[in-house]
Amino acid sequence: MERDDGSFDLRRTFVPEAQRGRGIGGRLTRRALEHARDTGRRVVPTCSFVASFIDRHPEFEELRAGAGRG
Repeated sequence: MERDDGSFDLRRTFVPEAQRGRGIGGRLTRRALEHARDTGRRVVPTCSFVASFIDRHPEFEELRAGAGRG
């Protein structure tokens, strides 16, 4: 969801139970973060999966809204 400040609030990721454990959530999250980077936006990782993904992949940390740049 896009917020008034132009950042994306990544509220939820969902993968059907039968499809879990295949890396789909990670690929979905990575693509959302790449899209944010490509469009010059920040993200608010409201979804705990997205927040954890960013924690495990520090190359995306600068996209977190409130994170310092530079």
